Amino acid sequence: MDARAIIARIRNGSPLERTELSWFANGLADGRVSDAQAGAFAMAVLLKGLGEAGRTDLTLAMRDSGRRLDWALDGPVIDKHSTGGIGDCVSLVLAPALAACGAYVPMISGRGLGHTGGTLDKLESIPGLATQLDEAAFRDLVARAGCAIVGASAEMVPADRRLYAVRDVTATVESLDLITASILSKKLAAGLEGLVLDVKTGSGAFMKCDADARALAEALVETANAAGCRTSAVLSDMNQPVAPALGNALEVAEAMRVLKGGTHGRLGALSIDLAGEALRLGGLAEAREIGAHMVSKTLSDGSAAAHFGRMVAALGGPNDFVENWESHLPVADVIRDLPAPRTGHVVAMDGEAMGLAVIGLGGGRQVETDRVNPAVGLDRVLPLGTSVAKGDPLLRVHAASEDHADRAAARLEQAIVIGDASARIPSLIHGRLG
Repeated sequence: MDARAIIARIRNGSPLERTELSWFANGLADGRVSDAQAGAFAMAVLLKGLGEAGRTDLTLAMRDSGRRLDWALDGPVIDKHSTGGIGDCVSLVLAPALAACGAYVPMISGRGLGHTGGTLDKLESIPGLATQLDEAAFRDLVARAGCAIVGASAEMVPADRRLYAVRDVTATVESLDLITASILSKKLAAGLEGLVLDVKTGSGAFMKCDADARALAEALVETANAAGCRTSAVLSDMNQPVAPALGNALEVAEAMRVLKGGTHGRLGALSIDLAGEALRLGGLAEAREIGAHMVSKTLSDGSAAAHFGRMVAALGGPNDFVENWESHLPVADVIRDLPAPRTGHVVAMDGEAMGLAVIGLGGGRQVETDRVNPAVGLDRVLPLGTSVAKGDPLLRVHAASEDHADRAAARLEQAIVIGDASARIPSLIHGRLG
């Protein structure tokens, strides 16, 4: 076998054998496949697809390209994954809340991809915190704190690590087959007993319409359940940010407000819903609604925040982060409002354009070697339906310089639509599977 022949077969629409996909995944892991070949493979899959069987085979081949975990704990091992969006810091709320309910959450996460933020980049905006652990430290943290949000180790799913980075810079993020294989290879390698998937739909999602999001959710649920992991999916709205902030430190701040018992808003509502479903899948709640009530209690009584604090400290962050998070998070040099161009209502947002504006500010990567500025981004983003007068702030821009703020403002003025009458606000949950 060789990479060129496999890429050519996909390009020509020919089905691949399981052994070919296994060889390619192992080649990604051990370096036999070059970055150029990985990029060509990703583009061929995006354009031609692998088919249902090929998608499952690629997922399992990538899972088996490295070490797989198993657990012997006194509670269920469960997790959640989002397909990516803007202002989506749900993981930072959900993981410690599940831990406070008696579950264990070994959450292997990724970095920013395309126009969306990455959970690891968000966590690493906390001073001193590092998300790369060896297996022994990872196991110890899960056992002690109940949750650990970390990057995949070199031994776990190395094929996805290579392909994930290549997809980010080759315009191949949107492939249903590659999204499925990337998400589930990591989750299945983590030894999960239950998994809830948050599949986004709308302007800020990779899947812009409900039909495409549902197709992805069906592929994910079918593949994961076939692999022996009890899985369900929620289709959630991404026509506006989940939290009223985009950018690493700014999203951590929003997560902390929810963990500290603040007004729940969209971030809290979605976190509670997904965590309630995860508890059902893990057998800790008879129904999603019962699980949601359990999670709400952990946010109000401080137990979820306590688990988050233990995790942060174990990852090298400040011991007092939960108590003094505002003093620890970095602050941008330039902070200024974006005024409404006219009187009316906020009727639409181009979520992808907003995400790209944050990347332009330095809050994400345009090439693999870019360094992320954790302080920049947007906050105080007005929700859809809000009535505004001309000159009212639509959001705040956090930038490294006035020039960066000017460029972001020019993009954002085109991304937020002010209309004469309030539009219908999409519901937070569009549907459920499983």
